[in-house]
Amino acid sequence: MVLAEATPPPFSVASVFTEIRLDSWLTVLLVVAAGLYLYGVHRLRVRGDRWPVSRTVFFLVPGLGGIASVTVSGLHAYDTTLLSVHMVQHMVLSMVAPIFLALGAPMTLALRTLRGAPRRRLLAVVHSRVATVLTFPLVAFGLFVATPFALYFTSLYEQTLRHEWLHELTHAHFIAVGCLFFWPLLGLDPLPGRWPYPARALLMLLSVPFHTVLGLTIMQSKTLLGGTWYPGLHLDWSNPFDDQKVAGGILWAGGEFVSVTMIAVLVVQWIRASEREARRIDRELDRQEARERAQDQNDATVRSAARD
Repeated sequence: MVLAEATPPPFSVASVFTEIRLDSWLTVLLVVAAGLYLYGVHRLRVRGDRWPVSRTVFFLVPGLGGIASVTVSGLHAYDTTLLSVHMVQHMVLSMVAPIFLALGAPMTLALRTLRGAPRRRLLAVVHSRVATVLTFPLVAFGLFVATPFALYFTSLYEQTLRHEWLHELTHAHFIAVGCLFFWPLLGLDPLPGRWPYPARALLMLLSVPFHTVLGLTIMQSKTLLGGTWYPGLHLDWSNPFDDQKVAGGILWAGGEFVSVTMIAVLVVQWIRASEREARRIDRELDRQEARERAQDQNDATVRSAARD
């Protein structure tokens, strides 16, 4: 299906609320995902197990809610009209929502909820060779970095504007690549081959220059992304070149902000993991000391009995 080249009214904050769409396939998936997650939390509580409220909030509000905010809200009405709106979608779908989906630990929730064959099948998928390759940090990093360059500097982006199925597929790709990148770095779920915290922080740091280069290149480009698409809309309230500069700025500033923030989150996780490990070592030393004291007391008792 080719996207219609209708001329929408000027973009405004009110448009985000007046152009809400609830009839898309993505809406159904978001509702199903939220329902399954809440059902899993309910199952744990009925069983008497505890599940952190923060994980539920992370997964539902900025995670699934973040995806909904740029695809179900009125922003979708302008994502093929303004490159700047598309870039906001790009940032949320590939960098913001996946972070909070990972912090929601849905895989851990599923493993704690499921029993028998379903749990064994899920574990088989998590530890499969395909999952091991896709979640290997360097592979995920390559996909995460290469995706925007392959999209914006080829004719592919113009095709996503002209064909709705490809446009929707691009949204799904953004989410998938973002999850593959952030899940091994920040996620709490059990994944094979997880790197130590210093290596994760370094990889996150290495992603910053790519967003800077991409954003500045888009801002300074004299060629419009999307070919003749945006000029062909004949909008009297938006200049495609000016909007492209805004889009590049969003990608540049947003990418740096998210990356630096995530480095800080990694450092916090690293500190907490070190504290947990220190407490574990202290407990083990305490147990070892208790065993030695008990052994000394036994030896003393034996010697005393022998003297008597």
